[in-house]
Amino acid sequence: MVNLELSERISQSSASSAPTASVDGDANWYAVWTRSHSEQLVADQLMAKGFDVFLPRISIWSRRGGIRHVIQVPMFSGYLFLHETVDKNTYIEVHKARGVVRILGERWDHLSQISDPEIEGLQQAVEAKLDIMPYPYLHEGQRVRITGGPLKGVEGFLVQSKLKKGLLVLSVDLLQRSVAVQIDCTYVVPA
Repeated sequence: MVNLELSERISQSSASSAPTASVDGDANWYAVWTRSHSEQLVADQLMAKGFDVFLPRISIWSRRGGIRHVIQVPMFSGYLFLHETVDKNTYIEVHKARGVVRILGERWDHLSQISDPEIEGLQQAVEAKLDIMPYPYLHEGQRVRITGGPLKGVEGFLVQSKLKKGLLVLSVDLLQRSVAVQIDCTYVVPA
């Protein structure tokens, strides 16, 4: 019963933190870096100050006291998203929130923006209540290691990455020759 109540509170909190359309067309998305396990604390403080905050959550399995159960955790541990027009006063107000490390960027007037389509994709996935799971950030040409299946432990270069299938290139540098093999990308992590 306690787990259900906690899940409902977290779900309500996540739903209330979903961003709304900004009246100001100059507002941009920014990533706010928080202290460990302080994402919800920071989100609550910023929302109380009237900031437009998005803290997406995912469900994962956890084992506590020998019992497995599903818990809600931030989609991106240590980060939440802020949709605002940031001037110096806004920057200072955000940094006053307990648990904030910083807004990502060089300094207050050169912050790193996140594109609207990237955030909109996350919002749509959360609203659709799809099963979302963490996945390593991979790009084509990156050296990777296979974590399961018949190629477990093999390292190579990811040349092509599609929904679940990828193309892994294995090379013999001395011979200057390579071969390619199709792989299941769910078993791929950065090397």
